[in-house]
Amino acid sequence: METSVARRSGLALALLAFAQFVIALDYNIVYVALPDIGRELGFTAQSLQWVVSAYAVGFGGFLLFGGRIVDRFGARRTFVAGLAIFGFACLAGGFAGNPGLLDAARAVQGLGAALLTPATLALISTSFAEGPARNRALAVWGAAGSGGLAAGALLGGVLTNALGWQWVLFLLVPLALGAALAARPVLAADPVRSAARGGFDLTGAIVASAGSSLLVLGLVSGPEVGWVSWRGLGALLGGAVLLAGFAVVEKRTRDPLAPLRLFGNRSLLVAMGVILVFQSGLGGAYYLFTAYLQNVLGYNALQAGLAFLPLTIISMAASLKLTGILLGRWGIRTTLFTGMLVNGAGLALLAVGMAVGASFWTVLAGLVVWGIGGGLTFPAMFVSAASGVAPGEQGIASALATTSQQIGGAIGLAVLVAVANAGLDLHAVPEPSAVVGGLRVALWVAGIASVAGGFLAFLVKRPPRQTRTAPDAVGASAE
Repeated sequence: METSVARRSGLALALLAFAQFVIALDYNIVYVALPDIGRELGFTAQSLQWVVSAYAVGFGGFLLFGGRIVDRFGARRTFVAGLAIFGFACLAGGFAGNPGLLDAARAVQGLGAALLTPATLALISTSFAEGPARNRALAVWGAAGSGGLAAGALLGGVLTNALGWQWVLFLLVPLALGAALAARPVLAADPVRSAARGGFDLTGAIVASAGSSLLVLGLVSGPEVGWVSWRGLGALLGGAVLLAGFAVVEKRTRDPLAPLRLFGNRSLLVAMGVILVFQSGLGGAYYLFTAYLQNVLGYNALQAGLAFLPLTIISMAASLKLTGILLGRWGIRTTLFTGMLVNGAGLALLAVGMAVGASFWTVLAGLVVWGIGGGLTFPAMFVSAASGVAPGEQGIASALATTSQQIGGAIGLAVLVAVANAGLDLHAVPEPSAVVGGLRVALWVAGIASVAGGFLAFLVKRPPRQTRTAPDAVGASAE
């Protein structure tokens, strides 16, 4: 009997980790395909980042709504619906013939991911008891995310070089739909009562989505059309006003997307801050490193994808092997700080290794250190986000944490690309030395921000002193 239960739990965790891998894969798989997408569909140098940002904004804007849907309709139902929407949007994106259609398809993919991610985390919370079992499951989930982010670039390069950029999206269709079909026999059925709880905060969802979209539109458009234009400063101000209005809406509605009491959980708040900073650097750094490989070193899509292989292996190994040990010995505060410090050092080393005419070996040290830091930080952030949250609010708490992740990625990408492009003539082919100079500055900004963000970890409340019963208790007695 115990063997059967363990096998079912193992299958469930494998499916949930696979779903996270697919979501993370999608975020990065388009990076090395961007030059081909830009040439074939007619994107400008600045607007091309919307292939990434549209997904991130759709994801981040609807995550809180997705968390509420999980609470009302059940995690398994939402898991399946999110995978189906995601898969069919990937299919539409592969057939897109112009920038508008591709960006729209990417935004719908983000909507599917916004349903899927809180459902996945809620299923982990309800399938694994709080403590070592749940934290080990989150470590596996985090490793899948770290691996997916890095492996996306590798697969993107292989597929773009062999079959064309469309296949970076077509690949995801059978993966997503296959996982949806596997959900019913593998995952436990939703409780009947889950379909009768609460209502929908449609106003909050609209305001949050519109606000985040305008904010990123302003950041993306400023360098292209001017910061004092309506698309630059106007969009930034509009986004800020709407996001402030979202807080007012949440305070007055009967069924808020994000109950205000959750913001009294210090571990969750700190996790959201660390996630925002971490993902801001991560999203931009992938874009910047890809630009260096292809635009400066002249790598094709396959070569650029292979260049991410060390990062893929190291980040996954760090998540699976180091996170559990350090959380058990040091707790969340020190583990998060260490991860962010190493992550920032890796980005700085990457910047130092970049040069016109340099070889791949000059940036390898940066990739290794960056991989260790990223792989260590990613699962630790979500362990912190789940700490001290009631079982009935795990879904919305995970949605808040993941909202910070996606909005941080979109904002970080826009800011770091703007920094890298500062002083360049976007309507002409710039000198390679000027391109490298901009990329270095942007990576230094990302690295410094990561180190500074790591100090937020010390705001996590210290745990009460208690005896740890096992050295592999992955944060069981941590914050």
